[in-house]
Amino acid sequence: MQCFLKAPAGLRGLAATFVLLVSVALPAAHAQAPQVPEIAARSYLLLDVTANQILAAKDIDSPVEPASLTKLMTEYLVFDALKSKKITLQQTFGVSQRAWKMPGSRMFIDPKMQVPVEDLIKGMIVQSGNDATMALAEGVGGTAEHFVELMNQQAKALGMKSTSYKNPEGLTEAGHITTARDLSILSTRLMSDFPDYIGYSAIKKYRYPGTPATNDTNRNTLLFRDPTVDGLKTGHTNAAGYCMIATAKREFPNLGAAGKPGGRRLLAIVLGTTSDSARATESQKLLNWGYTAFEAVKLFDAGQAVVTPAVWKGKDAVVKLGRPEAIVVAVTAGSASRLKTQVARPEPLVAPFKKGQPVGSLKIMLGDNPAPMAEVPLVALETVEEAGIMGRAWDSIRLWIK
Repeated sequence: MQCFLKAPAGLRGLAATFVLLVSVALPAAHAQAPQVPEIAARSYLLLDVTANQILAAKDIDSPVEPASLTKLMTEYLVFDALKSKKITLQQTFGVSQRAWKMPGSRMFIDPKMQVPVEDLIKGMIVQSGNDATMALAEGVGGTAEHFVELMNQQAKALGMKSTSYKNPEGLTEAGHITTARDLSILSTRLMSDFPDYIGYSAIKKYRYPGTPATNDTNRNTLLFRDPTVDGLKTGHTNAAGYCMIATAKREFPNLGAAGKPGGRRLLAIVLGTTSDSARATESQKLLNWGYTAFEAVKLFDAGQAVVTPAVWKGKDAVVKLGRPEAIVVAVTAGSASRLKTQVARPEPLVAPFKKGQPVGSLKIMLGDNPAPMAEVPLVALETVEEAGIMGRAWDSIRLWIK
């Protein structure tokens, strides 16, 4: 059965940040999308995280060396260990000879030190310290080799189909590859799964006490240029070029709950640029273009029923279908009034239904184009229990007649 709904009038803007689906495979915002600016990078991707739509892309499935963007997966596993209370921020890790001798960027820790996990995290993220990264990998995984196994297992679990890790820090090694698409999956999951820890990415300066006052500034220069940018990571090797994953959240009026301003988050990935300044310039260019060329339209609030169809053999007569988070779509600026929605669901709907159970989907179209620009799974917002024997019997008769 298909139900047609007209998009609410006057909906223009943004909703609270969320990750609607696990993947980021929704199509770019359609053939009428504005021309993407010239981006000087081997590959790039601009994702509207709030709407979960790719707005611009080039060679996003081409294999690339991730350089220090690798550290995002190390972050993921460290944050997961913190969240599951396997380790604590105050816990200290020793510094092995291997960690101490790591080449490249460092936070300058040595084997005489016992360093708190929180400081190692800051050293890994802010200073991009390969020594800090190795100390964390050994502390969480027991050995660096086992930690790399965990990295690859996690990549597979997240759906990063084209990623293979050989080390936790990102130094050039044969077979150590990923793609822009996989990096977008990792970045969005990192932000959504660990909101209590992702703030470390926004720290501008850090130095561990007793270490040299060098390499203490976050290489993400957009943190110093754009107050809406709050992450995530940079990377560089000779083979990878200069890379950056930058994310920004900008507030817009009348898009949050109860008439309050709501935030819209974009994520820009640029890989293989020629310099530190180039990766920042190209990332900023993508972010600014995404915010001006597209608008995010909130179709339904978090927990709002998209449709309330009748239920058979249930204690309740209807079931509310929607999403626990707001449903948002990104469209070319000025085209919000052309949005249409269509609900596809099974018929008849026979109880029971558990809260959160998938029941149909919401298809979102633009203008007269019958192809959906986005499709959102709908779930039962409340549990609907099965009716008693008499109620089920009566509805069975009614269904038979129908």
